[in-house]
Amino acid sequence: MRRERSSSVAVRLRLAIRGAVQGVGFRPFVFRQATARDLAGFVRNTPRGVLLEVEGTAEAVASFRETLTKDPPPRARIQGSEMWVLAPRGAQGFVIEASEEAGERSPFVLPDIAPCADCLREIFDPENRRHRYPFTNCTNCGPRFTIIEELPYDRAKTTMRKFAMCPACRAEYENPSDRRFHAQPNACPACGPQLALWDRKKRVTVARDVALRAAAAAVREGRIVAVKGVGGFHLVCDARNDEAVRRLRKRKRREEKPFAVMVTDLAAIRALVEVSAEEARLLASPEAPIVLLRRKSSIPKDQGLATEERSGSAGHGAWGLCDAVAPRNPRLGLMLPSSPLHHLLCRELGFPLVATSGNLSDEPICADEHEAFDRLRGIADAFLVHNRSIVRHADDSLLRVVEGREMMLRRARGYAPMPLPLNPGGDRLSSPPPAPIVLGVGAHLKNAICLARGTEAIVSQHLGDMDTPESRAAFERAVRDVQRLHQTPAKQVACDLHPDYATTAFAKSFGLPVTGVQHHLAHALACLAENEVEGPALAVVWDGTGYGTDGTVWGGEFLRVEGAVWERVARLRRFRLPGGDAAAREPRRSALGLLAEIGAKSEAVERAFSEEERRVIATMLERGVNAPWTTSAGRLFDAVAAILDLRQRHAYEAQAAIELEWAAEEGAGAKAYPIRLAAPERRERNGKLRILDWQPTIEAALDDFAKRRSVAEIAAAFHAALAAGILAVARAAGERRVALTGGCFQNGFLLSLCARTLAAEGFCVLVHQRLPPNDGGIAYGQVVATARGMAEKREIRNPNPEAKEKPLLRKRGGKPIALSGTQKDVATPPE
Repeated sequence: MRRERSSSVAVRLRLAIRGAVQGVGFRPFVFRQATARDLAGFVRNTPRGVLLEVEGTAEAVASFRETLTKDPPPRARIQGSEMWVLAPRGAQGFVIEASEEAGERSPFVLPDIAPCADCLREIFDPENRRHRYPFTNCTNCGPRFTIIEELPYDRAKTTMRKFAMCPACRAEYENPSDRRFHAQPNACPACGPQLALWDRKKRVTVARDVALRAAAAAVREGRIVAVKGVGGFHLVCDARNDEAVRRLRKRKRREEKPFAVMVTDLAAIRALVEVSAEEARLLASPEAPIVLLRRKSSIPKDQGLATEERSGSAGHGAWGLCDAVAPRNPRLGLMLPSSPLHHLLCRELGFPLVATSGNLSDEPICADEHEAFDRLRGIADAFLVHNRSIVRHADDSLLRVVEGREMMLRRARGYAPMPLPLNPGGDRLSSPPPAPIVLGVGAHLKNAICLARGTEAIVSQHLGDMDTPESRAAFERAVRDVQRLHQTPAKQVACDLHPDYATTAFAKSFGLPVTGVQHHLAHALACLAENEVEGPALAVVWDGTGYGTDGTVWGGEFLRVEGAVWERVARLRRFRLPGGDAAAREPRRSALGLLAEIGAKSEAVERAFSEEERRVIATMLERGVNAPWTTSAGRLFDAVAAILDLRQRHAYEAQAAIELEWAAEEGAGAKAYPIRLAAPERRERNGKLRILDWQPTIEAALDDFAKRRSVAEIAAAFHAALAAGILAVARAAGERRVALTGGCFQNGFLLSLCARTLAAEGFCVLVHQRLPPNDGGIAYGQVVATARGMAEKREIRNPNPEAKEKPLLRKRGGKPIALSGTQKDVATPPE
């Protein structure tokens, strides 16, 4: 019943609110705040957010607005608002109106949210009607991004539309004082989605709660179960069972890369690893990511897949986990359950579970049960499925904590697709100015895409590497989906300069104007824009490879960025990569190229090759055939790992550099090796380009290794030398702000050392938090470059006509790809 109001109305206020305000209980929150103050009016969802009016005394309206601004619902994110003060009209009562359909779509879709404490209490309460129901949710938690088909966020526009609510659920849904008021996925055992267990012949063996118990029994018996969660499938097995984990590795074709582990609660995590307050906060957050955590004690050198099978033993290692979960790894990737289903499964079993992405290595995660059966039947012994469809897949997000701050390594479930700022200098509280609608297609590895419009950019969930047909198909689906969902067709496309990236080829086939953005510039802009800095700043961009404007392989770059102008002010010394891409898989090749550049040798590296291999590679290096020049910091790390005989071949990406980081952590405090900031080489066209020369560093490391100094101390001294080199370049560049970005800065030891070294000298250090420093942030940098107007529509000639690389720009329909940014004094590679 509507309450009678006083006739003395003073103010009527209309607010149009943009941001993450649908699917978070925003309308019931507004209803409660308005009725508590005896305000009249309405609230409704619109394609751009929420529209509301309140009418009442000036004091009540002011109080309402202050609460809305300072204390909105926990999951809401207000990005901007517009306000109108209107003539009072004597309205009575406050109502929640039906959603508005027409109009331009908002770019805000909420991520999926892990179960709240209230819902968890219900599913474990035997007296509650949702006891053991694996699809329990409310306005404070549950699926969003993975079930929505179009905006605005209403049940009829999600995959829950086929489940008609029972009277009890309908009553909750329509009651403004209930926490399930307009909770779009609301359901219960009587009316909602249900589980089923399939065998390897796709036969339903059992259903509902019996299916969950049977799946748990299968895991307990040592079998592998594919479990359909919120954003796709996990492959689950007993993390204590060595035979089961090894079988999973063999079937999934994942030789050594660590598996993620899911446990019941924080107490179980603390039994396995060291956990800081910030790490505990992340683990228990509504995003429920995987967090990389340090084990409680060091791992014996002989642990891992190379150890002999223990006859008659489950192969349990220390900490209750078998050795095969994370071989020779001082860290574990741990997470808490991210859905009611996973909570029930963990509670049913009571021991740690391997919960790895439901895919073959290098393929996207499976989201549909029929697709999962086809792709995973060679891996899983059973399939725990359900009938709530997943519109788009979302992997588990992955983070670590460095220097007390979170570092994103893979941005997906729980975080995507929350928007990021696009125009640091703009007014985010006003209406977005007209701006190009740009689609950034990202890089080839760790791909994510980005759609930018106005002052915000929507970065997709992690899509993975573009090496397989399945991955490329998932990428193309994501490109269509992000434009359709937001009803925002792209007007331009931004891509990497590398002519052979699958994403570059896609950009050129799109039929729209294409802007090519240099790889390391995109890294730099992503970090600066995420920190809402336009420049001037020095960006230290270190990674594995990126196509340079001179047609060579960059990867150890120092870029000065200011507005729409960028300049390469320094780089690491070059060396050759014998075998090209093969060097990324074999650190021994990088080591040979690096050692040849300075006329040195390493017994450890020599032993890694046969005599014939050494002869062939020596010829490659001498003649410069299939041995491109590189400034890559990633390959420098690989080379040092091979010299120290830590790793000669990779079993997974960046393994050598990761193991070098582990070693350095054990030797922390070692004095830095010498490193030299040299004047430009005579062959450089750019007379200002400085060279950070690692030769003294490598010579010192070789000398210490020959003297049998500990590998840990050598690794730490190498890292310290790099931090000292970055400081030297920063001093020479003269910019107070220094951004650290690129895949090498996933190395927590390096990042911490560099950040502390720079901060001690008074520099303002900028790092990533909401995006990964790896190529997962490239698409965002690409659209920032385009939005800043950093494109010149001109064709670039290769400054080294003798280089074997393909032309930097290719024409499509007579139109060259634009090179992003005005770059000063491009360096010429050596002859």
